[in-house]
Amino acid sequence: MRQSKKLLLLALAAVLTLTFAFATTASAKMVKDVDNFIFFLDQSGSMAQKHKTLDTKKIDMAIETMQAMNKVIPNLDYNASLFLFAPFEAKLQPGLYNKAAMSNAIGSINTDFDIFNRLTPMGNGLIDLDPVIAGLRGTTALIMFTDGLSNLGADPVAQARALYAKYGNKLCIHVVSFADHAKGQMIIDDVRALSSCTVVADYTSLTAPGAMDQYARDVFYSNVADAPVVTPVAAPVDTMGKETITFSLHFGFDKYQITDEMIPVLEQAKIILDENPSASYIIAGHTDSTGPDAYNQGLSERRAGSVREWMVANGVNTSRLESKGYGELSPKYDNATSEGRKLNRRVEIQTK
Repeated sequence: MRQSKKLLLLALAAVLTLTFAFATTASAKMVKDVDNFIFFLDQSGSMAQKHKTLDTKKIDMAIETMQAMNKVIPNLDYNASLFLFAPFEAKLQPGLYNKAAMSNAIGSINTDFDIFNRLTPMGNGLIDLDPVIAGLRGTTALIMFTDGLSNLGADPVAQARALYAKYGNKLCIHVVSFADHAKGQMIIDDVRALSSCTVVADYTSLTAPGAMDQYARDVFYSNVADAPVVTPVAAPVDTMGKETITFSLHFGFDKYQITDEMIPVLEQAKIILDENPSASYIIAGHTDSTGPDAYNQGLSERRAGSVREWMVANGVNTSRLESKGYGELSPKYDNATSEGRKLNRRVEIQTK
């Protein structure tokens, strides 16, 4: 009986094509998901009023939240700044992120101002901020702290939409809500609905245990494998003769460059390609669902191209490799979650 089972397993193994999945063991390492972040605080008259249910001035709640957020943002090489609107004012010009400098800038904000005749041109504030965003390189997280009320100037939702149209995947607007009126919350919700990249939060939710740390992970950085030890593990796939090499090669938001953390994984993938020098491969790039379809198509092509260039530079014959981009059309994970979007920013290799 034991011999028969052994023969059966050998026979089964003979007809299976193998997929190589790479299991990694590593310590956690923080890698930034954005290059720049901007704190953008509403200093309008309504923010100087007490919150209807929490009985605290909303501007004080916002400053408390900003200081708490500043404490949990990791000291990565972000470009950071702090601006106010209603009226528009620069408190910290863009520069290398420094916790102490940001804390001092937040602490310098005046909260003792007149409520009356201090209207809220939120849309105009976004217009004023546009040149600041234009001067930044890479991807930007814009974190707005507001009660959402806007009663003067340009439509804030239309202006936020215009910023997305101009900067695409290079910008994500996050709104921390201090709303205590339905109208203000509606404007906040409409801004959030413009992109799936936004992370939803308000004062109360961020005071829950561990919530601020999670918010920082969702907006500012990811934990990735540090110097992974990669072990190929065989698993059965279809019997159509194709072999897929999947591995932990996930890109940051709007990123396509090969990083140092990716090299050990790529080296293991190359070993498998070298074992069958007559085989040709398709390098497939993918994105998450954030941003326009056309932009994501180009981004996926750049990701696939980066892996192909690395392989060729490291000795794989260029005639064996074809790179293709599939944009956001082939997700493996849930794009409704930040973790799912991160995992969908990937590259895979398949035999032709």
